[in-house]
Amino acid sequence: MRRGIKGLLLGIMIGLIGSLFGLSPYGISFEKSIGLDWLFTSRGAIKPPPEAVVIAIDGFTGENLGIPELPREWPRSIHGELVDALVALGVSTIVFDLDFHKQRSEKDDQTFANAIKRSGHVVLFQNLVGKGRPLDDRTGRSHGNLWVEQLFSPVPVLSNAARGLSPFPLPRYDASVHEFWVFKTSAQEMPTIPAVGFQIHALRAYDQFYRLLSNSGLTKLLDIPESESDISNPNDLRKLMTGIRSVLSKTPALTNRITLELSKPWVENETVETRRLLKSLVSMYVGNDKRFLNFYGPPGTIETIPYQAIIQNQDSNSQELDLVNKVAFVGYSDFYDPNQPDRFYTVFTNAKGFDLSGVEIAATAFSNLLHDQSLQILNAKDMLIILFSFGFLITILIYYAPAILGVPTSIVIVVGFVFYSQWLFADSYLWLPLATPILVQFPLALFAGLLIQYLQQRHKVKHVSEAISLYVPEEVSKALISDNINPGSIHQVSFSTCLATDMEGFTTISEKMEPGKLAEFLNDYFDTLAQPLKNNNVTVTDFHADSIMCAWTGQESDVEIRRKPILASLQAADAIEDFRARHDAFEASLRIGLETGEVYVGHSGGGGRFGYRVVGDCANTASRIEGLNKYMGTKILATESLVEGIDNFLTRPVGQFVFVGKTEPLSIIEVLNLSNEATDQQSEICERFAKAMALFLRADWKMAAVKFESILESFEGDGPSRFYLSQCQQRIGSMHSSANPFVIHMDAK
Repeated sequence: MRRGIKGLLLGIMIGLIGSLFGLSPYGISFEKSIGLDWLFTSRGAIKPPPEAVVIAIDGFTGENLGIPELPREWPRSIHGELVDALVALGVSTIVFDLDFHKQRSEKDDQTFANAIKRSGHVVLFQNLVGKGRPLDDRTGRSHGNLWVEQLFSPVPVLSNAARGLSPFPLPRYDASVHEFWVFKTSAQEMPTIPAVGFQIHALRAYDQFYRLLSNSGLTKLLDIPESESDISNPNDLRKLMTGIRSVLSKTPALTNRITLELSKPWVENETVETRRLLKSLVSMYVGNDKRFLNFYGPPGTIETIPYQAIIQNQDSNSQELDLVNKVAFVGYSDFYDPNQPDRFYTVFTNAKGFDLSGVEIAATAFSNLLHDQSLQILNAKDMLIILFSFGFLITILIYYAPAILGVPTSIVIVVGFVFYSQWLFADSYLWLPLATPILVQFPLALFAGLLIQYLQQRHKVKHVSEAISLYVPEEVSKALISDNINPGSIHQVSFSTCLATDMEGFTTISEKMEPGKLAEFLNDYFDTLAQPLKNNNVTVTDFHADSIMCAWTGQESDVEIRRKPILASLQAADAIEDFRARHDAFEASLRIGLETGEVYVGHSGGGGRFGYRVVGDCANTASRIEGLNKYMGTKILATESLVEGIDNFLTRPVGQFVFVGKTEPLSIIEVLNLSNEATDQQSEICERFAKAMALFLRADWKMAAVKFESILESFEGDGPSRFYLSQCQQRIGSMHSSANPFVIHMDAK
């Protein structure tokens, strides 16, 4: 498969891995716990909208007011005092995040209810409790369970006095809070405290809101109050809110008309506050049931005033409280006790364990709705596009670019993506996926891309090494690949067995063939001979013209350095018979010469061009011995020192020779076959030749000649017998000029 296709497939694979993981429940949880936390942490705390204020009940409230420490033991009349005090301070809406569903003192409850009624803008908390209920048939057999949610409203006297009633359930994931319900889906689209508080706060712009709905055509589908005064109790308010939500959910075209109506001139002519309220109301009703909280910071970021400060109309930091047109959220919020009730773990939970209180989260959710600041998340399609594109592009970059360029560039892109995500998060409250691209796709792309590059480079190096090894030994090719090309670093002088061979009659063959055919002929010839050499672990093979010079290098004490070349010679002799069968033009037999000794193995040449050669007296002698074959009529000749101590070959001594350019005689041995494969004829020849040579060495030329003639009568093609018959005939009846008549002096190569 081509490299380009592999890169595309890898990019697609990592893009899909990121996309599928990011859209899975595990990926979403991963983004919440890591990506979202990182975005909030890097952004830090920001200034919250001024319209929300928390009226905090803490561990010191009861003591400062001279009432019991625990709020459940307080007379509810104290809350009536709080409502009157807040109304006097000009608050817009009062939201109690406290549970009042249990009966207490009727007198105190009535006092509290009267204050609520006088205010006309109080929202009370409803406790929504969910639990599983087993589904059993009449026989008692279980068929699973059913999730049931039960709503506990404040006592009737308080419920009837309130302007709004609402629960405030919070979705939790692994004990963390990231989201809030605007409309509780499982409770018939019931609006929650932040939504109800916002709607009551926005009643000041109800006339404009009604006009917006009327102009858009919604009032034709839903009977809604024409005036804010017609919404006087929780039932009226809930009917209004659930009705609007239901109609808009079922009629997408109506949503578009309302959005277009917001851009009409009459809306633009309204005050800034009214325009903001209208746009945020529309966003609340047409948006998702569940929104991601845009936290403003750690506990206390939203303005927090102690409960007792309102009652006493004083604050430790200021003598005058500015609460005009603000929405007051009343509930538990203790900055001194990390074990306060109604607390939730968030990204801003500090090192001392202080969580955000439920009432501060309610105020945060309200502020998000009021200013349309809840986190914006991508839909599944956009999420898929971003994750796939990121994974695909970063993989392609790392895969195709060289590592020294691709890795730094990809890191720069990743850092840029992180900063861009942070900027969007801080500026537009848009939450882009961060953990999956950075912690899943990028490491995968980096690992896979670099691994494949490494494997491809390794394959390329291996391919080059294999190509070089066609010309030089494998060890040398590896050295050339791994080190700087320094010819001087790959040569050595070592003990070696040299094998020399030459093609008999090459000149005649070359005259009869075209150059192209001759090249094919030679390549086939060399390939035929090279295979047995390679099978026997030859170290160096040097092809030159029609000859081969090769060497086995190693320790002098290693018998295999001598055994393997002999075995390779016999196998080469067999292989050349197959070659002869393929080429009618080749009729000559193979000639091989073997010698041991020290040689130089390495580069030879100059001017930036080198060949890998075997150089030394041992190589020259092997070449001389190879040439002796044509005089002796033999195939494989070796020095006596080479075959000494090796007894699994059939050999015969063929005399002592002084070669051209040499001064010392060498005892030469013919190698005929493996001992266990030798024929009876070969064994007989060796036995009879040894007896004839014994006579020759005793200078009994006539009797030796008789013996050699006898051998030739039985074995006409025996070359050594013919050679020595000629030597005997030369010596009979004449004085031999040599000081040692038993040593043959060669006067030609």
